[in-house]
Amino acid sequence: MSRILQARTIDHRIIEYVDKVCGSGGMKDMYFTPDKKNVLLFFRDEQTVQTLERLQLIVGRYRERIFNQEGGDYWQQLFRWPVEVVEDMDGRLGIVEPVYQEHFFFKYGSINNDFLDIKGHEKEGKWFASPTNRYKYLDPRERGDWLSYLRIGILISRAVRRLHAAGLAHSDLSYKNVLVDPEGGHACIVDIDGLVVPGKFPPDVAGTPDFFAPEVVKTAHLSKTDPERKLPSIHTDRHALAVLIYMYLFLRHPLRGDKVHDVDDPQRDEDLSMGINALFVEHAEDKSNRIDSSQVKEAELPWKNTEKLPYKVAGPYLSALFERAFIAGLHEPTLRPTADEWESALVKTVDLIQPCLNSSCQQKWYVFDNSTAPKCPFCGTPFKGQLPILNLYSNLHGGSFKPDNHRLMVYSGQSLFKWHIDRKVIPNERLTAADKQRVGYFIFHDNQWLLVNERMPSLFHVTENRAAAIGEAVPLLEGTQLLFAKEQEEGRLAAVQLVTV
Repeated sequence: MSRILQARTIDHRIIEYVDKVCGSGGMKDMYFTPDKKNVLLFFRDEQTVQTLERLQLIVGRYRERIFNQEGGDYWQQLFRWPVEVVEDMDGRLGIVEPVYQEHFFFKYGSINNDFLDIKGHEKEGKWFASPTNRYKYLDPRERGDWLSYLRIGILISRAVRRLHAAGLAHSDLSYKNVLVDPEGGHACIVDIDGLVVPGKFPPDVAGTPDFFAPEVVKTAHLSKTDPERKLPSIHTDRHALAVLIYMYLFLRHPLRGDKVHDVDDPQRDEDLSMGINALFVEHAEDKSNRIDSSQVKEAELPWKNTEKLPYKVAGPYLSALFERAFIAGLHEPTLRPTADEWESALVKTVDLIQPCLNSSCQQKWYVFDNSTAPKCPFCGTPFKGQLPILNLYSNLHGGSFKPDNHRLMVYSGQSLFKWHIDRKVIPNERLTAADKQRVGYFIFHDNQWLLVNERMPSLFHVTENRAAAIGEAVPLLEGTQLLFAKEQEEGRLAAVQLVTV
């Protein structure tokens, strides 16, 4: 039977834990409290005074900045944040963290009677970031679909945006330090104790291979005190975030192509391909790092076929950011998209999706490409029927309406929310309960698309010059214009475009 040991907090309170290692990482060993509501993570090696000072700030001032503000409870689901600094009776330094929420543990395990023995283990992001892991090993009920990963990307971007707004960098953002639950649409960033505060606390580690920014790899041979050495920062977090989003959506690494830089020295080849010579596998002009899909395993297709599944199937908003992240900003950190930009682009991309008409399609959803012959890029099933598209406009300065570069694709059961009809409402952590309620929905009835007005008292049918009352089903015809508020400067205008295939 395991013994119950004691640790002491900085202010001399006692916290008990079970004397049995329940997990180990690169630097720490983990122990449960007797009630299994928290874990204690002790560093195996002796830590510096600077590490203690950083941990005290992380559980103190930095934690208060995020969690003790209005809406702070929202962030509890997106961070596994340390709550105490402790020492055991042998003087080992450690931290106390809440346990993961239940949905971050595998319920079903791997296929073939859980031959990988992962049932009950944490859903590390790496299980969902390669075609082999996701589709060869995981139970279908825990794989998720393409919409799942768009939503997960929104949550990860939102969490990173909040860290950066507080002046903090994660420093080791990777699929090892992000838990994801595609089935329920959840994500959580872990390993918060390594946060970097620019100018005050340098990083403990350089990061995780696959997620190193090129400038970090390029200067890794220099001393940490060398001013030319590039260490993890908010800029390198932005690179890692872009890699994460790309990998979850396309199950391939954006820089790991077939180009060989040194045939005789594998380590030098790795350093060059991920550092000074890093090149996007889908670079439009320089195709020297393309993946030869004829040489990849069958289980990795179609994901590693960039001709069949190019990054552009993610739609216009994400495509533009991938180009900035992996072309313009790959070797110029200041040009990389911010977490806020990723969050916004992902939200707008969700508004572009359509359900695949093939009930057996693994991905179930895809971004409508506005072509004359749209089809699902994952299974090839063509779209058939009528599709209304709501192009959104705003009147910003009391003049004419201008395009918002935002459109909403319609499908049966699709919802209209407050942030679609009022550009001042942003779909983020600040949404009120009232703002989260849908204000209308779309149905296909009697061979006609309809918008049912549920909570829009000021909906005005511009085309017919009349009000559209709550409860009314408004037909969506080519050219229909709907104003979502009485005062033009308060509401958006939607112009309906009807695509028939």
